[in-house]
Amino acid sequence: MISRRHFMFGIAGTAFAGLSLSLLGRKVSAQVTNPPLPTYSGYGPLLTDPNRLLDLPEGFSYQVISQFEDRMSDGLPVPDRADGMGCFKLDDDRVVLIRNHELHPKHFDDLPEKSKTYTSDKAYDSFSNGIALPGGTSNLIYNLKTQKLEQEFLSLIGTIRNCSGGITPWGTWLSCEESVAKAGDDITRDHGYIFEISANATGLVEPKPLKEMGRFNHEAAAVDPQTGIVYLTEDRGDSLFYRFIPNAPGQLDKGGQLQAMVVMHLPKFDSRNWSNLTMPIEKWFDVEWININNPEAPEDDLRIQGYDKGAAVFARGEGIHWGDHELYFCCTNGGSQKLGQIMRYQPSVHEGTKDEAKSPGQIQLFLESTDKSLYNFGDNLTVAPNGHLIVCEDQYTAITSNHLRGVTPDGKVYDVARIRVQTEPAGACFSPDGSTLFVNLYSPTRTLAITGPWQAFKTS
Repeated sequence: MISRRHFMFGIAGTAFAGLSLSLLGRKVSAQVTNPPLPTYSGYGPLLTDPNRLLDLPEGFSYQVISQFEDRMSDGLPVPDRADGMGCFKLDDDRVVLIRNHELHPKHFDDLPEKSKTYTSDKAYDSFSNGIALPGGTSNLIYNLKTQKLEQEFLSLIGTIRNCSGGITPWGTWLSCEESVAKAGDDITRDHGYIFEISANATGLVEPKPLKEMGRFNHEAAAVDPQTGIVYLTEDRGDSLFYRFIPNAPGQLDKGGQLQAMVVMHLPKFDSRNWSNLTMPIEKWFDVEWININNPEAPEDDLRIQGYDKGAAVFARGEGIHWGDHELYFCCTNGGSQKLGQIMRYQPSVHEGTKDEAKSPGQIQLFLESTDKSLYNFGDNLTVAPNGHLIVCEDQYTAITSNHLRGVTPDGKVYDVARIRVQTEPAGACFSPDGSTLFVNLYSPTRTLAITGPWQAFKTS
């Protein structure tokens, strides 16, 4: 896993010197909006892909390793709507990708015929006729040395809108349902939960909803390897930022306490900057956390409950990445232009304990876009071998194509790739050795392996 240390001291040579100082050495001013995004040339101009799928800089190339309706090792077709994804080391040559499929019951008519008859006693939920709900995950075993896909199979089925999630230090993927559908009509169980899938799975896992982690429009998750605390984003326009303190670190099924973030001394803080500049870029805010009761939330009211207690509001919390003692998460339509923000959180040295107030955690607005040609609706994100953030855009307009955008440690943006088809990139994640960037094209599902000179970054 690429750590915050790499992010801080990548080849750009820019260190985050002093947590209380501004990231670029700028003083926060009383501007009406946050300043424009600075840019770098990055890896150079994007070259036109003759296959009209993915434009990349010179020296980079991609391979489609899996696509919609391919026959998998279990005989089933590759599901559509590939979203969040995590990568795990299996051995010296091979990795395991666990890939979400953001499928809703309403997508049933678009499924391959074999999926329309699929039943399993390991499906979390089924239609009234016994057919498994289509949402879930698939596992891909890929050989980095031969650059071949060796195995592919369903690992979770019967869920709804598995959007993103996150890897854990103990070798599992947390798959998050972005749905609060309730039992009734044609489905038999409530939804809105997190499910855990092992990187060592050989087929469908036993689906066990982690109910104490909350029932809401889950987006993504990140785990602090030192404490086992899980940080959670929520895809709503009035979302909260949550953390889950487990009773037993590494054993999420043992339960724990769900909490929401409050900006200290500023109850009901609005980070979105939609009408007023309440959160200047780079300014640090101390935080505290309040308990969320009744996490199963039959009325889908966790964010309302938290806000009433003073929790801060975020603009569609989405992708999240954990480093060494800090994390970053996207707010898809935050900012004065509603083009997207990236938040940076540094936990307390006493995170999750009674001594937390002595040295509280801090949150900072790391990036806010005012130009859709540079950064537009950031969603999933990961970290490149040189320590830069790689962000997947999620915007469907005729004005601009979705991109993979790079963000340097000093907050400058650049192009990594341009998607030539009308879909979004999702699930970006690097192999543990840093050689390969895996990314999904959402629909129709295509999973790509991208290689190239990741260290050859240009600042001019």
